[in-house]
Amino acid sequence: MVDWWQRRPLGRTGLMVSRLGLGSSYGVRGVDVDRAVERGVNYLYWGSRRDGDFGRAITRACRRDRAGTVVVVQSYARAAIALRPSLELALRRLRLDHADVLLLGWWNAPPPERIVDAALELREAGKCRALMVSCHHRPTFATFIADPVWGAIMVRYNAAHRGAEGEVFPHVGAGGAPPPGVVAYTATRWGGLLDPRLVPAGERLPRGSDCYRFALTRSEVDVVLAGPRDGEELDEALAALDRGPLSDDELAWMRRVGDGVKQISAGQAVRSGNAGALWDRVVGRARQVLGRPGED
Repeated sequence: MVDWWQRRPLGRTGLMVSRLGLGSSYGVRGVDVDRAVERGVNYLYWGSRRDGDFGRAITRACRRDRAGTVVVVQSYARAAIALRPSLELALRRLRLDHADVLLLGWWNAPPPERIVDAALELREAGKCRALMVSCHHRPTFATFIADPVWGAIMVRYNAAHRGAEGEVFPHVGAGGAPPPGVVAYTATRWGGLLDPRLVPAGERLPRGSDCYRFALTRSEVDVVLAGPRDGEELDEALAALDRGPLSDDELAWMRRVGDGVKQISAGQAVRSGNAGALWDRVVGRARQVLGRPGED
């Protein structure tokens, strides 16, 4: 039986990580983050919304066990000169001298050399231990995976959006070189996989933990990122680690659900006058671009 509570190496970063990561952007309270840390979650992502209560929970976790806590700080800086202030501001607020991972967010093409050089300077200065990149253009990941500068990559993957299976995962470990770590996000498709209005008739409605299990069942995925709004959603995410990998029958069921959710959502958006469905698509895209593309 696979034990998903056991930590595993995160690619080329040199870090040991919990299989579930927590993101700060959706409102989970710091005391609930404390509970998750006590149970063994150590991947804490201070993302697009650097929530203060979540940040204080990171500080508490690091005071108890800095070496065992993996702190990820994201920056969307598009100017090299802005990268250092973005990271250093986060570190001051967290009362830390370094982040474990600096995530360069939403690069659909490889970042310019000046951005990479600025990130490498921060790593050399001890401000971060490893670099990670997120991307919404899956073909670009082949370039990121082949470049040893990236210790890890962050990719969208869920039962409705499975393109990574053909365009990203086959490149991980190809050629015999040590692969980058893989962090998957949007496991619930922004809640769409849990919406009874979108799940095909006759199919069982997934739980949140089923969505996280789907992503984690892929051997290439090291961490699946959760963005719980409250303690109840957090507990459901943690249940994925207790329940373990999906069976073949469960995988087939989740794929059917994912296909149906994607088809129904597309049909709703296309139908004339369905402003609500169109708005849902706009909101989902806005979350990728502006809101919180690194969380579910």
